[in-house]
Amino acid sequence: MYYYNPWQKDYKDPFGAVATDHEMRLRFASDLENVEVKLVIHRDFGPRYEFELVKSDGHFFETTVKFDRGPALYFYHFEITEATDWGTKRLYYGSTPSGGEGQIVENESDVLNYQVTVFEDVDKAPTWYREAVFYQIFPDRFANGNADGHVNHPKKNSFLYATEEDEPFYVKNEAGDIVRWDFYGGNLRGILEKLDYLEELGVNAIYLNPIFHARSNHRYDTMDYLQIDPMLGTEEDFRVLVDALHARGMHIVLDGVFSHVGQDSRYFNLLGTFGEDEGAAKRTDSPYYSWFKFNEWPRDYKAWWGIKDLPEVDKDNQSFRDFIYGAENSVLAKWNSFGVDGWRLDVADELPDDFIRGIRDRLNHDEVRPEQILIGEVWEDASNKISYEHRRDYILGGSLEGVMNYPVREMIIDYVDGNITAQDVAYRLMTLRENYPRDIFYNNLNNIGTHDTERILTMVGDDNIALAVGLLFMLPGVPCVYYGDEAGLTGRKDPSNRKFFPWEKSHGPIEEVYKRWIHRRKDYVSLKWGEFNVGFEGGIIAILRHVDDNRTLLYLVNPGYDDVYVRFGEIEWMRNQAFTGDVLHLEDLEIPAKSDWFGAI
Repeated sequence: MYYYNPWQKDYKDPFGAVATDHEMRLRFASDLENVEVKLVIHRDFGPRYEFELVKSDGHFFETTVKFDRGPALYFYHFEITEATDWGTKRLYYGSTPSGGEGQIVENESDVLNYQVTVFEDVDKAPTWYREAVFYQIFPDRFANGNADGHVNHPKKNSFLYATEEDEPFYVKNEAGDIVRWDFYGGNLRGILEKLDYLEELGVNAIYLNPIFHARSNHRYDTMDYLQIDPMLGTEEDFRVLVDALHARGMHIVLDGVFSHVGQDSRYFNLLGTFGEDEGAAKRTDSPYYSWFKFNEWPRDYKAWWGIKDLPEVDKDNQSFRDFIYGAENSVLAKWNSFGVDGWRLDVADELPDDFIRGIRDRLNHDEVRPEQILIGEVWEDASNKISYEHRRDYILGGSLEGVMNYPVREMIIDYVDGNITAQDVAYRLMTLRENYPRDIFYNNLNNIGTHDTERILTMVGDDNIALAVGLLFMLPGVPCVYYGDEAGLTGRKDPSNRKFFPWEKSHGPIEEVYKRWIHRRKDYVSLKWGEFNVGFEGGIIAILRHVDDNRTLLYLVNPGYDDVYVRFGEIEWMRNQAFTGDVLHLEDLEIPAKSDWFGAI
């Protein structure tokens, strides 16, 4: 009776996000006579607009909307007026919770709106980034490059593990606060010495967790933004590492932690680590005093998520902004001069939109390394993220070029563990593709594990690890491998997900899975630049990647416990503008339980 599906080009063109000053053409189908259809659309937290749909060919009603009011989110549904023997009847057509084909409701208050992301600038990432396979390194836990294995500059009131095989462990007080940080002694020279290993594995870019001076092993409690942590080495060690990476055609991205600092940083210095005359907690006339918000100076202050060890910085403070990115001698200026290739912004939700844009502008105009990337830590769909009662606009252009794709991680784990269906996977992927500007969708940094999550092997087990890795590399985005996942490390959340790399006990079969997929990504241009389509048949998910002048790649995954016989002509495909021809003329295949199939069509 009524039908609309924004994933089909016959009903919405273009698919997904729309650039500012461009048009969106909508068509709504009804086989009833004496029907009027109206488009109801409103700008996010803004005015409501109505457009009458005009009857066109066949059973279609259509209208065209030009988005000339600047970048924003828009939400829409359809209002239907039916003529009956007893007057008129009004119905409303909107989305379903899973997206795609919509549904009728009788009350406007019950309608679920469709989303249109209207973006300003196309964020084409540097070529090196789109073609990269990243490797995330937690520096203390990767490798010690000192010939005799000694630990550089051990920190006071901490402990060192007796062996690299020891399980990570925290010493906490009665309140649950960590009072003795633990270290293995990994350092920058250790990373340098393992570049041959990384190159053999196939990765060509590394993302480092924080490397600046801090008290903890994770170093998200920065003490000094302008100093390499002495346990990791020196500035010269860092320069040698960056140059060695570039000499191999590899790249390096640093972790920028600009939402908060350490309690005993030189900027706050509550504990007096930097003397009695340095820092906002020691002097109200300190140049850093305005960076922080005190309820009662010096011990009652705003802290990140209430964690007193992490005083929160006022990111609207111009002095702090100049220090991080605005001044000639800023933090970014210093480390960019070493030739780093980009930054990952920790807790991007905590950073104001114009703060992030200031960083992006600084990177865009960097003279040493102009093709840098800016990635944000966002755990949800970044297109419609609200933080602190404010809709974020960091993927609408001129801000983040991509985000850490945690929704994809969650989806992969749920699917291979049997907690969601293949259709759920397909619909979730299409929703993300619909909501993100195209380039953001393909720029996202994909992962199946990080320092903030459980290890992937712990989550999916030996039976499913190959399927999870395959999906990581087949899906749009840039894959990132968490150090040690390829070696079979296990662990729940911090601290057990931060074990030392098992150099003497690597897991050969899992490493071969990673190597196979990394080299596939290098060999097939479609895995780096290809358009994306997804389909499903029963429990089987099918991923297609395609570039015009290359063959289409097809990947089938069967996470179930039964063998499945697939006849390609019967697979239900969710069509979109990326694939318009019949690409599925193949022989029938049997996909054994807990297995996958990869091939070129």
